[in-house]
Order: sequence, then structure tokens, then C-alpha cells
Amino acid sequence: MEVVRPQLIHRWISVFVLICLFSFEAQCFYLPGVAPQDFMKGDPLMVKVNKLTSTKTQLPYSYYSLPYCTPKQIVDSAENLGEVLRGDRIENSPFEFHMREPQMCNVVCRIVLNAKNAKELKEKIEDEYRVNMILDNLPLVMPIKRPDLDTTVYQHGFHVGLKGQYAGSKEEKHFIHNHLTFTVKFHKDPQTDAARVVGFEVKPFSVKHEYDGEWNGKNRLTTCDPHAKRTVTSSDSPQEVEDKKEIIFTYDVEFEESDIKWASRWDTYLLMADDQIHWFSIVNSLMIVLFLSGMVAMIMLRTLYRDISKYNQLETQEEAQEETGWKLVHGDVFRPPINSDLLCVYVGTGVQFFGMTVVTMTFAVLGFLSPSNRGGLMTAMLLLWAFMGVFAGYASARLYKMLKGSEWKKITLKTALMFPGVVFVLFFVLNALIWGEKSSGAVPFGTMFALVFLWFGIAVPLVFVGSYVGFKKPAIEDPVKTNKIPRQVPEQAWYMNPVFSILIGGILPFGAVFIELFFILTSIWLQQFYYIFGFLFIVLVILIVTCAEITIVLCYFQLCSEDYLWWWRSYLTSGSSALYLFLYAAFYFFTKLEITKPVSGMLYFGYMLIASYAFFVLTGTIGFYACFWFTRLIYSSVKID
Repeated sequence: MEVVRPQLIHRWISVFVLICLFSFEAQCFYLPGVAPQDFMKGDPLMVKVNKLTSTKTQLPYSYYSLPYCTPKQIVDSAENLGEVLRGDRIENSPFEFHMREPQMCNVVCRIVLNAKNAKELKEKIEDEYRVNMILDNLPLVMPIKRPDLDTTVYQHGFHVGLKGQYAGSKEEKHFIHNHLTFTVKFHKDPQTDAARVVGFEVKPFSVKHEYDGEWNGKNRLTTCDPHAKRTVTSSDSPQEVEDKKEIIFTYDVEFEESDIKWASRWDTYLLMADDQIHWFSIVNSLMIVLFLSGMVAMIMLRTLYRDISKYNQLETQEEAQEETGWKLVHGDVFRPPINSDLLCVYVGTGVQFFGMTVVTMTFAVLGFLSPSNRGGLMTAMLLLWAFMGVFAGYASARLYKMLKGSEWKKITLKTALMFPGVVFVLFFVLNALIWGEKSSGAVPFGTMFALVFLWFGIAVPLVFVGSYVGFKKPAIEDPVKTNKIPRQVPEQAWYMNPVFSILIGGILPFGAVFIELFFILTSIWLQQFYYIFGFLFIVLVILIVTCAEITIVLCYFQLCSEDYLWWWRSYLTSGSSALYLFLYAAFYFFTKLEITKPVSGMLYFGYMLIASYAFFVLTGTIGFYACFWFTRLIYSSVKID
């Protein structure tokens, strides 16, 4: 699959300007790096530092939380809502580059560690933290040769340091990467002599720098000297991290001309060697869909057609009394279920989620939410969630009125507050844990206020607007009349037991997405880019079809067994796939991740619980509407005396 080219974004700039006018925060749809920037020879290049990240702890920290060299004044870059929630903290750096002017052995600063600094550095090295930097909106990567595949893979950032042993010693020491060799790749315009940045790579080294005399800031290093053309090529004498140790930070800058054009500069970052696995995922999912479609076609075209013809040809009352099957429950099939209020709330919330998911995927496939727009995906999802509140209110009110409900304001308030309230409480607890670890991933008070405003200032009023419109419309008429006295449900076979059939129903929707789920979890928790939205969109369509079909099949079997309590079961049948998603997340945690800290484990399971809850609401609503349409269709097709 090809990466969506940034030129596509140019055509839609005007659309984003309009969206910006309606966004609640000025920088919500700020698109860094959309327009290419030309640099002449000697032009300064701004190197920015981002958070320190670790796949072992999942807790990001600010770059300057470690004793690194600082510029004269630390300036925070403007960040959108999504970046703040991701824990990004983008700041300026003391590194000074000039386009196409190589530098060798630039001394940034010299520091002497104290016990606290040394302890912090050791902890970060122990937890395999990486330093992230940005140049012209391109993240810093470290190229690693893979001799087995004869290819180069790129790792995000570089490790703070490493652990090792001196020759002849068994004691493990911690060493810091204090010398960085940067490579800036550029694509030159032959006509104007201007150049564009198309690559930003680094090779880190740990070097115990040496110099003559007392340090005065202008000393020439004997380990790295541009005058003697002596540069760092290996870490023979590494820089140890200990109390009272002196560390001198240095860097080189090399410029390398590249044939890669600016429009294709993300291709290397997004290079994917697992296309085959993704195609296998799609084929696997399609086979499930074809199997289910065959079953649905058989039920709809053969069995149902035969049933309806037979029911419509019954002549005597005696024949009708001898009949069994789904027609017998026509007087109870549209009887309002237990806890109908809660069902309306969940259906409305599911419609809100469905709208958000489909629109987000559409924007992502068009290239709006590419990795070059950091935080764009999360920002878009939050804003769309708020604006889709109008559909949530409409859907819950329409169903509520059909089920003979009268207190529409009460149901609207529940729809607006219930799901976001549960998620917000979980998020607040997890945020408190992150704050307790002094991580930059903790959401600041200002951003928390913005989220609450988005919820109560935009989402809640829109839910009320949708609900008002929905409740004003005439109630949906049932195709058959409901009896006053409920019919007794006969004893069911073991395989039609509600718990068993619900759990069976969730397996196929989960089976349709679980391979793609692996890549999504990897991109989130192992900090890799996820950009294959084309595959994801196909998987989403397959998920929708699978949820609808499995619910229709099981609903038909249920009605044939003269069990008319289909309302909640239709929601829970496809919604139970969320249980398998959470179990798979637990399996992924113990097999793929190396998280050892209790707080990090709680964060993982807390966020995956929120994701599973959202998945339950989405898939449950799809299944419910499929079954709702199916029952109305079959009972409107048969003659009832």
C-alpha cells in the first residue's frame, strides 16, 4: 500500500481553515510541516527536543528533566490538544545547525554530576529511555542495519545510554551517550540552489572526553578535535555515569544530498515489511464475512421465504395453532425490554461512536491525519466525538419514544453524561497515577479544563439538540401489535442459553479484526508509526458487516425457538467481542511487552479497559440496529390475523 502523499493535503487546506474557524482552540488543527520549507546554504535549522520515551515504563518525561545542556531560554512550542494528551513536550534545544555547513566536534556544554543527577540518569538508562528530537517536523531516527534481511530499519530517537562492563570486570556500569553524530539529508533544487530537509538521522556514542589543563569553556578536546580532523568513530573509552563525574556533550553534523523528494520523505519512516501479513488479515476477515453472508443469504432467501409463504397460506385456526417458529411470538417481539432506558442510552452512545469512527477513518484515508501531523488523530477524534453528540441524542430519543418513554430530558442527560463520565473518571485516576510519577504524560490543568469544556460546552448541548429533534418526530410504528399479556418463553436448548450464545456471537467480529489489532497495539505501546489507514478502513467495513450478520443469524435462531427477548441480546451478542479484545490485550501485555513497574501495568490495563468499553458500545450498536431492521422486515412481511 502506498503512503498518502502530502500534496493531497494542499488541495484541502481551505477545508481545514474553515474547520479552524469552528474549533474551540486556536491551534487544534495546526498542521506542522504541511507546506515545504526551502533553506539556502547557511540558513539556520531549528532542532527541537521532544519527550523521553520508554516502552518498558510507558511514562514520558520532558527532555530537560535529565541533566542535559540547556539553551539560554527554554521555549515551549505551540502544541495541539492531541500532542498534549500524548505527552509530547516540544522545546527548543542548544544544537545549532546551518544548512549544508558541516560541523565537527561542537562542544555544547560541560556538566559535573551530583548524586541526584547520576541516580536519575541510571534509572533512565535502566528503563531504556530514548531521546526524541525534531528537525523541520521530521523525527530523529537511528538507522540500524539488518544483515539477515539486507535492509536498514529505523528506530525512533536514540537511547539515553547503555549498560556494559569493562574488560576483565563483572560489575555492570552505566554509560551515557554524550556525543551525537547527526546526518541531515537534503534534496537540492538544481535551479534555485535551495534545499529541503528529507532526512534526520543520528549515531550516538559514549566518549570520555579529555582535554589539557583546567576547563575554561574554550579548551581543545584531545578525544575529538576538528583541527586535527580527529572525530569520534567508536566508544572505546565510554563516559561513565557516577556521582562527581564530569560529562562533556559534543556533536557533529553531516549533510548528505539525497534523491528523495520532499513529498516522499516520510516513506522511509513508514517503510513496512509486513504487507503480506496485512493482506492475510484482510483475506482472513473476508473469509469470515463470506461464510456469514452465505448463512444470512440462506436464512433470508430460502428459510424465511419458505416460512413467510407457509404462514401466509395457513387457512384454518387449527393449522395456525399447530405451527411453531418465529411467527408465534409476533405479539411479544416488540414488547419494550427490561431497562429500556439504559438500552436507549447505549444505542445513542454507539451511534455517536460510529459517526466519529467513520468520519475519522475517512479523513485518515484522505491523508489528513498522517504521522506528519502529530496529535492530529487524537484531536480530530475528540472534536468529532463532541460534534457527533447531535446524532447520539437523536438516536436515543427516537428509540426511547418508540419504547413508549415520555421523560426525554432524563434520557438525554444520561446519554450525554453516562459513557463520557465513566471514561473521564477512569482517565482522571490514571492521570493521577502519571502525575504521581512526575511524568510529562500527566495532562495539565488547562488541558483538563479544555476537555471538560468540550464535553459540557459542546457535546452536552448538541445531545440535547439532537434529542429534541428526535423526540418531536412521530414515534416509529411497530409492524405488528403487541399483546397485553406477555407470552411465556419455552425452555430453551443448552446452545440457546443467553450467556452461551452471546459469548459465541462475539468470537467472529473479534476474529475479523484481531490481526490488525496486533499492529494497532504495537504502534501505541511500542511507539511505532501507524499509517496504514487504508487497511484499517477495509477492516472497519468488514467488522460492521460481521457484527450485523452474526447478530441477524443468532437473532433468527432465537426467534425460531420462540424466545422474543431479543433487544438486549442483540446488543450484547456483537458487543461481547469487546471481552475478547480485552483478553487479547492481556495476552499481548504478557507476551510482547516488557513492562515491570506496577504503575505502568495499571496504565496499560486502564487504557485498554477504556478502549474495550468503547469497542463494546460501537459493536453492540451495530448488532442492535442490524437485528432491529431484520425483525421489522420479517414481521412486516407476514400476514397477522
